[in-house]
Amino acid sequence: MKSVAAEGLVVRPSQVSDGPFLQSLYQAARPDLQWVDGEPEQVQQLVAQQFQIQEQGMGENFPDALHYVVEKLGTAIGALSADFGPNEIRVLYLAFVPQARGQGYGRAVLQGVQKAAQQIRCPVATVVWASNPHARQHYLALGFEVEERNPAAERLVWYPKGN
Repeated sequence: MKSVAAEGLVVRPSQVSDGPFLQSLYQAARPDLQWVDGEPEQVQQLVAQQFQIQEQGMGENFPDALHYVVEKLGTAIGALSADFGPNEIRVLYLAFVPQARGQGYGRAVLQGVQKAAQQIRCPVATVVWASNPHARQHYLALGFEVEERNPAAERLVWYPKGN
């Protein structure tokens, strides 16, 4: 059954003008950065640096990755970055603002990625950090399986049916 809450969702390519939203979303998705001891300006600077490092790392490791903003009724509520490689679709980043969490939006976005993968008959992969058991639970509920694990993270993969 499809989540009623997911109706009205739009996943669109991100634009330069989305920068401030994406940075604030990154900060909301990294509560660990809120515990840094320092002046607010220093903390903001650290968040900006960490965001920049993530963006740069994604760009270097996945130069062809596509970046999207998830909107609900015209308001930006989340972001998705995915690399559509020759052998798999890799979900690199998926995050939502705190008010939009737990309402089925992530599930709806991931099901859209799975649907695209089903059509081109390729798996969907992601890496989930050990510090994020909530995300792990969501991926497993959508049929992803643990393929590799180390103390810091797990690589989860979903295979289309019929392969």
